[in-house]
Amino acid sequence: MGLEKPILELGKKFKKENKEILKLIKQFNRIAVFRHIKPDFDALGTQYGLATWLKDNFPEKEIITLGDHHVVFTPRLFPESTKVSESWFNEPFLAIIVDVGDEKRVADPRFLKATKKVKIDHHPRTSQIFDVDITMEEAAAAAELVCGLLLNYGSRYKLSAEAAQYFHIGIVGDTGKFQYSSVGPLTFAVASHLVNTGIDVSQVSKRMFVKQIEDLEIQAYVLTHYTISPKGVAYYLLDQKVQDKYHITSERGKENVNIFSNIDGIGIWCSITEDPQPNDYCWRISIRSKEVPINGVATKWGGGGHAQASGARIDSLDDLPAFIKDLEDLL
Repeated sequence: MGLEKPILELGKKFKKENKEILKLIKQFNRIAVFRHIKPDFDALGTQYGLATWLKDNFPEKEIITLGDHHVVFTPRLFPESTKVSESWFNEPFLAIIVDVGDEKRVADPRFLKATKKVKIDHHPRTSQIFDVDITMEEAAAAAELVCGLLLNYGSRYKLSAEAAQYFHIGIVGDTGKFQYSSVGPLTFAVASHLVNTGIDVSQVSKRMFVKQIEDLEIQAYVLTHYTISPKGVAYYLLDQKVQDKYHITSERGKENVNIFSNIDGIGIWCSITEDPQPNDYCWRISIRSKEVPINGVATKWGGGGHAQASGARIDSLDDLPAFIKDLEDLL
């Protein structure tokens, strides 16, 4: 199967950087793949897709994956991170960081010890500490971007079904099942190559979005405790008491945010979850939008992200009216 125009254009756009990345991969015998803290489908899918591709094509090299585990996706969808001693980082190694724009959000700070650092991402660039930096904000998912770049290396490098499955999970997760406005020709061009490896997309989706019967209880709570502002901002609150009652963690608070997608009269929707960490207490907010870009408001409120999918935080519910007003002003 030849490469479609969007993939070829991607390779042309980042020809110099992509060539340098392959050169570094060949140069180092030890490679660590990093991603952001509190990982989502795209962070983990991109990380393990890339790590699997590296293992498949460079079996003589030591490839490790680092970062915190997900409370649900590990080990249901992804293996546990590699456990290595501190001495591992004392020898030369290449760090490849994916799906994170800010070095402060890299899940394991030991990437700073790398001999060379590569970053591939679709968030706004915030620093210039990397030796090779490919940033493409218009990409719908980091998995789409990374896989598209790998495909430009040509048929001498294989894309296995295992690697493809991870990349597919990343794309499906960060595009909201291909429904966000960031989805474009590159998204579907890459997805077609993933499907052609033989992955069963139906089974993958079932594993991604499987629910337990007890999950219906938290969904019922959300559907009976939401608020819609006069201009069409919908949101729900999950304080620590509610989380304890339904046996969920703060990381899982956003799982039901898209209940409010595709509903007339709702233009922006959010989950607002209490996160009582001892040194970083806050309410974490996941924001989604039908059309208007919400990442500017997210950045104002201590977060960031994409035009239709971002994250933010408030220190107290006293800040909630001002936050909701900022979203209403977008509508």
